[in-house]
Amino acid sequence: MNATLYKQMMKVNMKSFMNYAFGSAFYIILMFWLYPSIASNSSAIDQLVESMPEGVGKAFGLNGFGSAEAFISGEYYGLILVLILAIVCVQLSTQLMAKLVDQGSMSYLLTTPTTRGKVAFTQASVLATGLFLIMAVTTIAGFVGNAWFLGKGYEFDTTKFIEMNVSASLLFFAIGGITFLVSSLSNDEKKARGISGMITFGFFSLDLLGKLSDKIQWMRNISIFSLYKPSEIISGNVNMVVISFILSAIGLVSFGLAIVLFRKRDLPL
Repeated sequence: MNATLYKQMMKVNMKSFMNYAFGSAFYIILMFWLYPSIASNSSAIDQLVESMPEGVGKAFGLNGFGSAEAFISGEYYGLILVLILAIVCVQLSTQLMAKLVDQGSMSYLLTTPTTRGKVAFTQASVLATGLFLIMAVTTIAGFVGNAWFLGKGYEFDTTKFIEMNVSASLLFFAIGGITFLVSSLSNDEKKARGISGMITFGFFSLDLLGKLSDKIQWMRNISIFSLYKPSEIISGNVNMVVISFILSAIGLVSFGLAIVLFRKRDLPL
């Protein structure tokens, strides 16, 4: 890793990281603030959810509202957090690699006493750090929201809450690796962003459609989002060890491949 480059890129991107982090923190605290009013009518809302087609509840992670973590898993972790981190992965991976090549800045970096491998590894570390910061702030905000708005008056399973955050972190570590790989192979910023966005939101759409009907459930088998199961974590029907291993492997292989291929490819310098 190039420490000087890492510090500079963290400085350049820190404002963006914190904007996403505090935006995520705001939404999750909002969920905790809303839950007490939801809990007082949870039975009626659960009946409403049960009256919906099974695929709808499954697609949007509606896991009942009998507990705070169940409510948050569907209302926040099932959609809002996914959209926030998907945008971060697509935008930031493009800025860290393809944009520098497209604008000619990469040539200046490579004229310094460093190597392509170190530059790529450093940029990958910046992306991973940014995702970690966002999830760390989100997790801390969740505990603050629990203490502030729920206290001892409502049950809250901290273990399952932590597992949801670990699962989200690993999912977007894997997605970040994929988008970083795309960016590392691209010379054009817009093209890299478009391909990364198409892959990320394409996977999300396939998973969403596959949940709607058993007839097209096979679509989930080709989506990385099928490994992200916040509602199943709440119900205790997921093997976190296996899923964590698979997502970590996808992320490490993708980032590693990006670094190796960036070292070997021809650059328009």
